[in-house]
Amino acid sequence: MKLWHSPTSPYVRKVMMAAIELGLADRIESVPARTPESKIAEANPLDKIPTLETDDGQILYDSIVICEYLDSLTDKASLFPASGPKRWKTLRMHTLADGLIDAAVLRVHETRRPEEQRNAAWDERQKTKIVRGLARLEEEIAALDGPVDIVQITTACLLGFLDRRFADDDWRADHPALAEWHGKFTTRPSVTGTQPPPL
Repeated sequence: MKLWHSPTSPYVRKVMMAAIELGLADRIESVPARTPESKIAEANPLDKIPTLETDDGQILYDSIVICEYLDSLTDKASLFPASGPKRWKTLRMHTLADGLIDAAVLRVHETRRPEEQRNAAWDERQKTKIVRGLARLEEEIAALDGPVDIVQITTACLLGFLDRRFADDDWRADHPALAEWHGKFTTRPSVTGTQPPPL
């Protein structure tokens, strides 16, 4: 399999964490997406990462689709419950954590605009989403118990991204249960093995 990637993308990190947890990382060849030779736009008209080319030539994009595909390659299929209420709760919680990554990435993009073009109200709206979402994760901390699943992986990617890009916001101060969980989860090889390079 071939994965178009950037080492700083939290979405790519989610895919690689999933691959490590599933024992599939050695089957994935990472290809830098932002080089003239990458041809990612030919594979994915959205020109977005992560994009995966499977062994049989299928092109998959969006981290959630790629993670579910990787999960289907294993006998245990452990990241996504197959059916019932647990599946819907897992998908809901994943969407929450993934949406918070979206909001954080949008905040980063806003800082890259010329200062006179930045929209403080729009940035505050994204920040408010993150505050509300972290409060919900704190309330539903029990969803992060048990065997590793897509919710835990995505939440770890979210919190790592916040630490990397918005360390001054100190999300831990108001979310002690989430901070405790994160401190334990970050010892896993899937986390330590996917650390992005320093800013």
